[in-house]
Amino acid sequence: MRFLGYAIRRLLWVIPVLLGVTLITFLLTRVLPGNPIDRVAGPFASAEQKAEMMREARLDLPVIQQFSLYVRDLVVHGDLGVSYSTARPVAQDLWERLPISLELTTLGMLLAIVLALPLGIASAVAKDTWVDQLGRVVSVIGVSMPIFWLGLILLQVFFVKLGVAPAPLGRLATSLIEPERITGWLLIDSALVGDWAVFRSAAAHLALPVVIVAFTALAPLARMTRSSMIDALESDYIRTARALGLPTRVIIFQHALKNALIPILTMIAGVFGYALGGEVLVELVFAWPGLGTYSYNAILASDFPAIQGFILLITLFYVLIYLVVDLLIAAIDPRVEYA
Repeated sequence: MRFLGYAIRRLLWVIPVLLGVTLITFLLTRVLPGNPIDRVAGPFASAEQKAEMMREARLDLPVIQQFSLYVRDLVVHGDLGVSYSTARPVAQDLWERLPISLELTTLGMLLAIVLALPLGIASAVAKDTWVDQLGRVVSVIGVSMPIFWLGLILLQVFFVKLGVAPAPLGRLATSLIEPERITGWLLIDSALVGDWAVFRSAAAHLALPVVIVAFTALAPLARMTRSSMIDALESDYIRTARALGLPTRVIIFQHALKNALIPILTMIAGVFGYALGGEVLVELVFAWPGLGTYSYNAILASDFPAIQGFILLITLFYVLIYLVVDLLIAAIDPRVEYA
């Protein structure tokens, strides 16, 4: 019962966080250079037409009144407004692009976790050896290497030189047609309908972007795993376990890793949220039609509703991801108090 109350209280904190982010985002978009109506209307629109478009977009109202109307529409109708660039509801644009970015980010994170955890554990167990040095080198490269440069290098090698990677023109070969949308993930949708040509093409187009997302996420995860495992392995209870003659495998995976897992879970949550909201350069390099490309185009066009909707969505994901991690930690760690 206390756990349920803790979960409800944590969930209620989402409301003021989203409201604060909405206010800050709304105010910041109003100081962006350029008038979005001038971009949408074009050079041949008359002053009267522009004034009418300003009125329809509520940009002729005071900022406070614009914000109150925006919040009212958002809370009452779930309306994020209409994009100036696409002339479609922002909610619809985000809903269509969210699975596209989630597919890329989730696969990249899964690959990063599969690689980072063994690398971090090995570096901690073999501290200050060549294995640890190799792990440090990989982590430093992953942190310092520009993501767009890595994408261009991989394209130059695997597409231009070797010819084994598909052209960076989106999620699918231009000769193929996407299957009926079920989940929005091409790999899952094509497998569900049995379209294996689409499945193979989608997997090929995902390969390089997923590797890039995984490599940039691997570095912080491996470093956190190494640091947490070193702290755990140097603790008193591990010394006691070794003195009792427990097998090394049992000590590392059943005792040390279990106690080191909490900061690792927190880092996974942060990296996943960052990857989902910050993979703009990956999507631009590979012409990926996801949230990153959408937000980039919205910023260039001063598309206020699209920018606000994107930031609100990413914030919601951040908060929910950390909420899930907090609840997991509270469930598995008896030391957590349900305050």
